[in-house]
Amino acid sequence: MTEVTIKTISREPLEEVDIELLSETLEYIRPALQADGGDLVLLGVEEGVVNLQMVGACGGCPMSMMTLKAGIERILQDRVPGVVSVEATA
Repeated sequence: MTEVTIKTISREPLEEVDIELLSETLEYIRPALQADGGDLVLLGVEEGVVNLQMVGACGGCPMSMMTLKAGIERILQDRVPGVVSVEATA
């Protein structure tokens, strides 16, 4: 019989999120959203989860969740230590 090991990914942040660095990174992302008539608003950060509000064209766009996860979340996780995920409201 083959032994299988399952690893789980913790959602616990390894370190506190630097809000200034987070804000700078969101400013880096913002022009791409604004070019399509949208924008984002930082609602807060709790335990490494960044809460955003997608506004303008992004608020009603069916592709906004893909943009959020494949784009915004990836960039924030790469550039801002402590970010474990990004969630949004329309």
